[in-house]
Amino acid sequence: MVIDAHCHILPPSFGDRRAEFAQRDATFAALLSDPNARIASADDLLEAMDRDGVDRAVVMGMGWTDHQVAVEANDYIIQAVTDNPGRLTGFCSVNPAWGEPAVTEAQRCLDAGLVGIGELHADTQGFDITDVAALAPVMELARSDRRPVLVHASEPVGHQYPGKGANTPDKLYRFIQNFPGNVIICAHWGGGLPFYSLMPEVKESLKNVYFDSAASPFLYRPEVFGAVSELAGAGKVLFASDYPLLEMSRPLEQARSAGLAPDVEAALLSGNAAKLFGL
Repeated sequence: MVIDAHCHILPPSFGDRRAEFAQRDATFAALLSDPNARIASADDLLEAMDRDGVDRAVVMGMGWTDHQVAVEANDYIIQAVTDNPGRLTGFCSVNPAWGEPAVTEAQRCLDAGLVGIGELHADTQGFDITDVAALAPVMELARSDRRPVLVHASEPVGHQYPGKGANTPDKLYRFIQNFPGNVIICAHWGGGLPFYSLMPEVKESLKNVYFDSAASPFLYRPEVFGAVSELAGAGKVLFASDYPLLEMSRPLEQARSAGLAPDVEAALLSGNAAKLFGL
């Protein structure tokens, strides 16, 4: 079984309204304003899953800045999950900088069947991820229901790419320390944060933290799967593609070529996500 823990789907109309949304929403402008940037629907995703042998996907929008854009995207995800309960699991997108409206929208989506909050993009959404007051309302909602929060992470070194940002391990670590009771998923291998878990105090702080492999072939060699499984713990790594940025086949091939023990590979590809999301 394969569960892809990080995929993006959007209403088909978003492609037709690309110029409008790029003016309204800073995250959309940063990630999707280029006409060549792919926008995938739920049907596109399901077709890709069937083609590449993925049984279930966790679907989400982006870290939207415009409230109405977020509501449209969240409504689409709610409907897609409702229509495909055996294939899709959904996260809602809100901006903590909205204050109370972020909590209201997140609660609406969780009540409608979504299971987490994210992906948060601090850079484009205009909040400081180390700011306790700004994050506390959304994080408290997530903590009270034991809902995971997925946050974009950035590498402090390496090549530049659209949307990389500056949400680096030092900032992520402070964010995690600020909310020790929350379940947190750091996307894109946490920008390298797992490698600091050789420090005992860091390891202790990461007890409720998971790391996904979204866009891994763009960033690391296959050895990253074994390294993070050993450093963070084999139960804390989630296979993820970042579809449609990447077709699922490429990160799947990378994960399966990493030389993991069969039980570690099985946990990575499905077991960890199934347990975390109650599937």
